[in-house]
Amino acid sequence: MATPVSQRIGIWFIAIVLALGTFGSFLVMGLNVKNQTTEQEDLQKAYTKYQKDVSDQTKSLSDKYFAEFSTYASLVSEFTASDVTSLVKEDLKVGDGAEIKADTEYSAYYIGWNPKGVVFDQSISDGALKAPINSGGLITGWTEGVIGMKMGGVRVLTIPSDKAYGSKGSGDNIPPNTPLKFVIMVIPKVEAVTMPDILVKYYMSAS
Repeated sequence: MATPVSQRIGIWFIAIVLALGTFGSFLVMGLNVKNQTTEQEDLQKAYTKYQKDVSDQTKSLSDKYFAEFSTYASLVSEFTASDVTSLVKEDLKVGDGAEIKADTEYSAYYIGWNPKGVVFDQSISDGALKAPINSGGLITGWTEGVIGMKMGGVRVLTIPSDKAYGSKGSGDNIPPNTPLKFVIMVIPKVEAVTMPDILVKYYMSAS
């Protein structure tokens, strides 16, 4: 029996709606994928630029300070742990900038070693300087030891264990109750390269 015209129209209408619905779903999925791809590309571009800016800043500072600071690597040698009973400061170069006080913000390059003459951390890497560290969150001996230095100055600090990492130590090269030595160059505070908003939002959402 032939299908009435009204039913045929209804069937075609349903078919069209379903087809449009399917097409719409694919379109939305396509747009989502495209949006995600665009966002990933934007993130990659922002990250690449940020890394380049950080690298350029680090290189600029290394070009300025490496030749001088690298010469102090020769100071690293063994010393007798039992001889270190108090914080000792020795100026190798008096700076010509502002004097460091307890609340002064500054940046620094450094080499740190233990009584065996083993360097446990330093700013020198692959013939260049890494990004300098900024003041704050440092061991007591360092914090007290740099007071009175002037920007551009270089000082050796001999730090007793109670002003270093104490009875807890820190890793294999700083066992408990180990005194330490540092040679430190202080420079005016280096402002960190600003991270793009898109990267900040990404890291915030990922955490």
